[in-house]
Amino acid sequence: MNNHTVRRNGYLFALGAVLIWTGFIIVSRLGGISPLLPNDIIAIRYVTCALLLLPVWWFKFRFNILNPRIIFCSLIGGIAYASCAFRGFELAPASHAAVLLPGLMPLFITLLSRFIFKDQIKRSSWLGVAVITLGVFALLGQNQSLNTADTIGIGQFWLIIAAFFWALFSVLVKHWSISPWEATISLALVTAVIYLPIYLVALPSNISILLWRDVLTQAFYQGFLATIIQMLLYVRAVHIIGPTSMGTMMASVPILASISAIIFLKEPSSIFLATGVVLVSIGSWISYASPSIKQEQTNALREH
Repeated sequence: MNNHTVRRNGYLFALGAVLIWTGFIIVSRLGGISPLLPNDIIAIRYVTCALLLLPVWWFKFRFNILNPRIIFCSLIGGIAYASCAFRGFELAPASHAAVLLPGLMPLFITLLSRFIFKDQIKRSSWLGVAVITLGVFALLGQNQSLNTADTIGIGQFWLIIAAFFWALFSVLVKHWSISPWEATISLALVTAVIYLPIYLVALPSNISILLWRDVLTQAFYQGFLATIIQMLLYVRAVHIIGPTSMGTMMASVPILASISAIIFLKEPSSIFLATGVVLVSIGSWISYASPSIKQEQTNALREH
């Protein structure tokens, strides 16, 4: 293949990753408003992914999965992130998640990289952080009725904490030199092994045969598309078009997911939401385009 064809394929891989990430937000919200509980969706996600990746780890990418750093990263990026994210999807609209999850990840990554790991951050990155912050405040300033605002506000809180946990996971993976395959496989296996016994013994569940469509939808999207396929597309795209180009494409996720939520889930729109989406997308684009932290950003969206 000539260079033009290879680069075109790279952008197609990137587009696939962007669309799956966008769909993740919509499907997760569908799970949140379904009879399934957040505990159920977490179990479905990681058990499915673990069953698919166990043979890959055993036969092809064997590594020490009991490494303390790998276990710690898996707890942060698996149980901690998922517990907060899916609780947020239960309470807050998908359009809000579209702003808070992909928007706050580059913000938290920048802050963690600077203040914990003492990385040098360029001014353009701080500009991106400032624009993202304005976008988040615009969203949080949206006028709603008191009861609805209370519920959505709690959901927004959980989504913000989820974004922080995923940012921490991303920065740790980079600084501890954990490969994409190691991160993906360990997330699935370690989370499933630790979470499943707790889920079966101590956590409430609402899974039943009557909900087989919801279960299969979450299993296919959460356990296969949003974890394995997106990671493969993302890493391949980064290899061909580079992390900066990939990151700038990922900055379109808030816009695409918000529009999808309004169209497919009939969620309401407002000037506050529109302002938040635009500002967060611009801020994310600035942050992803910054050479000083682009490697941290490439790790931030490898799995959702």
